[in-house]
Amino acid sequence: MRVVGADGVGLEVFVDGPEGGPPVLFMHGWPDTHDLWRHQVAALSSDGYRTIAPDLRGFGASDKPQDVDAYQLKNTVVDMLAVLDATAGPGSKAHVVAHDWGAAAAWGLIAFVPDRVHTLTTLSVGHPNAFRDAGIEQRARSWYMLLFNFEGIAEEWFEQNKELMLASHPDRQSVIERLAEPGALTASLGWYRANAHPRTLVSGPIDLPRVTTPVMGVWSTGDFALTERQMTGSKDYVDGPFRYERIDGAAHWMQAERPDEITALLREFMPAHQP
Repeated sequence: MRVVGADGVGLEVFVDGPEGGPPVLFMHGWPDTHDLWRHQVAALSSDGYRTIAPDLRGFGASDKPQDVDAYQLKNTVVDMLAVLDATAGPGSKAHVVAHDWGAAAAWGLIAFVPDRVHTLTTLSVGHPNAFRDAGIEQRARSWYMLLFNFEGIAEEWFEQNKELMLASHPDRQSVIERLAEPGALTASLGWYRANAHPRTLVSGPIDLPRVTTPVMGVWSTGDFALTERQMTGSKDYVDGPFRYERIDGAAHWMQAERPDEITALLREFMPAHQP
């Protein structure tokens, strides 16, 4: 179905599971689409959950604005409220499962609109200020985020190094084909240009409300981009229940590489916090 998000941006949303089931909102990151969650969607839909998996703005079948500011995380927060209203009903509350840039936006969602979220399961990416606290090791792993800010150069570099950059992605070839579509790569890089500008290296902590929503953070030991510290340190910003899980041997896209383990964690965590 099609949902209109912030500033009229069209979002393609894929809904499965029984109508009236507990809603679960899936938020992917770069360079993916809703399809990254296919294993979890199939499993949880069969469990009776109403699964909601949008293509975030700039990805897949959703609109790809040319204005970099359109990719600011605050716009995705508004997008997700529109998605929940359209798929689960106005004012509805959902479990949120998020990864990569989707996780960064999800932290904003639970901080500013906690009354719309039962739980957050965040894969790979911890709280934005925990990311900042993680120091030089995290900055070193994030080198590509600075590169992606150079318009034109980043696109050319990716074209030359795409196989290496996506070496650990289970769906590498399909992702490469999708990013080769006109405008797709530049749109996806808008997320970095809007939210990871070099000025963030010297700026102070982000002013976010304390998190009261139950959170499960999941990190994988083979993640090339994120340190364990930025995930475990997230508990310092969460006043609600915080649970940490570590997936040994998995790379960044663990929900596709080790789907059964991620699904098992969701099946355990979400019902524990379902009213």
